[in-house]
Amino acid sequence: MSGDPLASAEPWDLVADGYAEFAPAILAPFSARALELAGLSPDSQVIDVAAGSGMLSLLAAECVARVQAIDFSGLMIERLTHAARAAGHDNVEAQIGDGQALPFDDDCFDAGFSMFGLMFFPERRRGFAELLRVLRPGATAIVSSWAPMAESPLTRMLFGALAAADPSIQEPQPNFLSLENPEVFATEMAQAGFAGVSIQRHTTSVTFDSAAQMWETMVRSSAPLTLMRRTVGEQAWNERAALMRTYLDRNYRPNRPLSTTAFLGIGHKPQA
Repeated sequence: MSGDPLASAEPWDLVADGYAEFAPAILAPFSARALELAGLSPDSQVIDVAAGSGMLSLLAAECVARVQAIDFSGLMIERLTHAARAAGHDNVEAQIGDGQALPFDDDCFDAGFSMFGLMFFPERRRGFAELLRVLRPGATAIVSSWAPMAESPLTRMLFGALAAADPSIQEPQPNFLSLENPEVFATEMAQAGFAGVSIQRHTTSVTFDSAAQMWETMVRSSAPLTLMRRTVGEQAWNERAALMRTYLDRNYRPNRPLSTTAFLGIGHKPQA
C-alpha cells in the first residue's frame, strides 16, 4: 500500500467544494483534450475512473450516450451528481467505488478515462488492469499524470509559496518510478495489456486577475494545503498563510499566464 496521503479519500472529501469550484480552470483543458483523442460517438458508453467532481464526466455527457463515473470520495461524488443534474445531464451515473476493483462486468465500455486519479493509486498496475478489463475490445483508454515540476511554472510558483512558509520543505525531485516518467507510464500501460500505447505531452496555461485570486484558488482546491492546515493547527496555519500570500503578492503579476504540463497515456484494448 502507498504511504501517500493523497491515496486516501479524506483529503479529497475535505476539499470537495473548493475543488469543484476552482479546479476546472486548471484541469478542464486536459479533459477536453482527452475526449478529443478518444474518438467518441453519440452512442459511446464511457467510464470515468477517479472522476473527482466530474470535469471529464460533465464534458463527456454532452457528446456520448452514457457516462459511468466512480470515485472513492463520497463528497466528490455528491458534487458531481449535483452538477450533472444542474446541467440537465440525465446520462451520468456516479457512484462511490475503488478504481482498483471496478464494480462493472468485463467488456462494458467504449472508452475509459482517469484524469489525474490513477496516478495516486496505491497499486497502479491493478488500476490499469481494471480499466482494461471493463473496456470492450478495440476501445480506447486515456490516463493523465502530471509532468515533472520543472515543466510547470504554475506548480513552481505554488511550491515557491509553500517553501516561503516553511523553508524546510524541499522542492520535489523527479520521481522516475512514477507516471511522470513517460517510459514508466508507457511500460505500465503495455504490461496491463493495452496495445498501441503512446504518451502525449499536453500543456495549458492559466491566468489569475490577482495574487489574491491565485491564493483563493490554491487554498480552496488544494488537498495538500488542506492536509497541511489540519496537521499544523490554526495558529501555525495562519502564520504560514500570511507568508504564502506575501510570496504570491511579490512574485505573481496579475494576468500573467502560468503554464502546466501533463502526460496523456493512450492505449487500446486489443481486438478479441
